[in-house]
Amino acid sequence: MRHGIVLFTSDRGITPAAAAKAAEEAGFDTFYVPEHTHIPVKRTAPHPGTGDATLPDDRYLRTLDPWVSLATAATVTTRIRLATAVALPVESDPITLAKSIATLDHLSGGRVTLGAGFGWNTDELADHHVPAGRRRTVLREYVEAMRALWTEEEAAYAGEFVNFGASWAYPKPVQRHIPLVIGAGGGPKTLSWIAANADGWLTTPREQDVTGKIAQLREQWAAAGRAGSPQVHVLATTKPTAELLATWQEAGVTDAVWGLPDRSRDEVEAFVGRLAGRLGR
Repeated sequence: MRHGIVLFTSDRGITPAAAAKAAEEAGFDTFYVPEHTHIPVKRTAPHPGTGDATLPDDRYLRTLDPWVSLATAATVTTRIRLATAVALPVESDPITLAKSIATLDHLSGGRVTLGAGFGWNTDELADHHVPAGRRRTVLREYVEAMRALWTEEEAAYAGEFVNFGASWAYPKPVQRHIPLVIGAGGGPKTLSWIAANADGWLTTPREQDVTGKIAQLREQWAAAGRAGSPQVHVLATTKPTAELLATWQEAGVTDAVWGLPDRSRDEVEAFVGRLAGRLGR
């Protein structure tokens, strides 16, 4: 089981580059950052954690661009994977986003993992002209279109939300296949979408019965005719214990993801060191 660090980035505290460097030096396997392009002041979409328009953290308002953040991290690291938890691809143009991700993978030596969400903040999606009721379809088309641009010499795509004719697009990613994990509540609809379109699942902080849902995902995976097993990235909400880690390992968790505070560099580096010690990194 791999261990990763997620920094809810903001314009305060430690920088993504410093946090990623500290995580790599402490033996962690993956560094994750989130994405929100903006937060509309007036919203009808409730936050999944609070149940209303209240936000649990003002960093939602201050989130850094994930691809710029990971690019800075790439320049000061050599091994750690560079991931999003989660990005919102449907809030970008798919052709330019494909270019950004391919460039990051090229410059980092093939270290990118795309963690993507459907988007709980439907008011935010609306400002990007994404219809809330179709956001899963939009994401599927974006993923298919980007994969075409990443892998085909002359890529084209024709869908309801994405359309472009035969095109050249370089650089190609170093990885033959950029891993895609979906961060969303583990209901049947989401697990089915993952089995059909993605490489794995990233849990939410409020997820219940994670081990049971992993079993359901494996069933969906097999039913979809997929080889191997899905990746499962579990967002930790408690301190690590030997019992917890053993339970996750037995259930098929591939990646444990531990959160960082956005405090000063010294405080965060000390936190990373203590966490690494508890995990035996």
